[in-house]
Amino acid sequence: MRALSSALLALGVLSIPACNDSPPVAKPGAEDGSATFSEDVAFLRQYTPIEVLQDPVSGAGLAIAPAWQGRVMTSTGGGEKDASYGWIHYANVKTGIAPEGEREGLQKHVHIFGGEERLWLGPEGGQFALFFPPEVPYEFEHWKTPALLDTEPFEVVGRSETSIRFAREASLTNRAGTKFELRIERAVQILNKAAVAQLLEVPVPNSLATVGYRTTNTLTNTGDKAWTEDTGLISLWMLGMFKHGPGVTVIIPLSQGDGDPVRSDFFGDPGDERLRVTDKAVFFKADGAFRTKIGIPPGRSTGVAGSWDPERGVLTVVRCDRPQNASELPWVRSQWTDHENPYDGEQIHAYNDGAPDPETDPLGPFYELETSSPALPLEPGQSMSHVSDTVHFDCCPTNLGPIAEAVFGVTIEEIEGAFE
Repeated sequence: MRALSSALLALGVLSIPACNDSPPVAKPGAEDGSATFSEDVAFLRQYTPIEVLQDPVSGAGLAIAPAWQGRVMTSTGGGEKDASYGWIHYANVKTGIAPEGEREGLQKHVHIFGGEERLWLGPEGGQFALFFPPEVPYEFEHWKTPALLDTEPFEVVGRSETSIRFAREASLTNRAGTKFELRIERAVQILNKAAVAQLLEVPVPNSLATVGYRTTNTLTNTGDKAWTEDTGLISLWMLGMFKHGPGVTVIIPLSQGDGDPVRSDFFGDPGDERLRVTDKAVFFKADGAFRTKIGIPPGRSTGVAGSWDPERGVLTVVRCDRPQNASELPWVRSQWTDHENPYDGEQIHAYNDGAPDPETDPLGPFYELETSSPALPLEPGQSMSHVSDTVHFDCCPTNLGPIAEAVFGVTIEEIEGAFE
């Protein structure tokens, strides 16, 4: 799959009759996740500034929160449904960010606002962790998201009708005591249907409500010391939070290679009833009923992951570039333990959050699709970038089938039958 060219060359789209067997539109209601994009934008703007990027032709749009690290909160393919694809924690958005000394419960560790693409830095755990201070146990009471990735806003440094750019300079110290002086630059660009078709190398029917966007995330060493493996390296880590459902299935296509195709030693053993592995792909339940996580090593990843939501009729694709020498590069491990090899990590992750009681477990439920960059040693002044693409198609299985086969190498029927 080739990278999207900077010129976003036009590509013709097919004309196929509109779907007549799409799922019915849910009644508006924020708390049950059925709010429209327009309703979500109106809600969010009551509590934080929101930038909206929109494709003038299709009506597809993105809602972006500068105060929350320039994260994409939600998106829509436009059209009559005005569906909103990102997961939002409405109660936490209403609560907002309290002064640090006044935070209670989960807010002491992280602010779960949601959003279908946010920027974090890795590793989370391990001897070079960014989420644990030195010499404390790997326990939740000591886990804390750095303010840079949680409560500090990113500055808007440029904007057009279809793109927006952010920047932030900061310092971070890892568990080993290494201090990093750094700059993060983040650009978000909405993609039209022609650009989506070129990106995925597949025709996009006119009948599909479609939204796609690309984020380019750049990390620069602004200090006077080199970043090395011995003192800890940093990866760019993109996490997307989406709406769970009883039939939602994550699909991660596999490349041929040596070693196990999937790792599940994070927490919550998924077992055979939640994780299926074939020669072609990994299937993972995203029903929001059990907390568990999996990772795909760079040697077996294709740089692509996605999901099929049959109840809402939404096919989601998340992709990033996979370096040709991926297996030779350092990739951070984030499990909450010291590692014999802290750079034997994963490129793709999927997470299913199970929170049946929001009072005792206030995270979700939701599911995540995640991509990571390698963690490269950077000399002072050097930079590295991670490009992540997200696309949603909203229609019936009949018209989505060819896209699923082209992107994931499996049929809609294979996806829906993975756990039968």
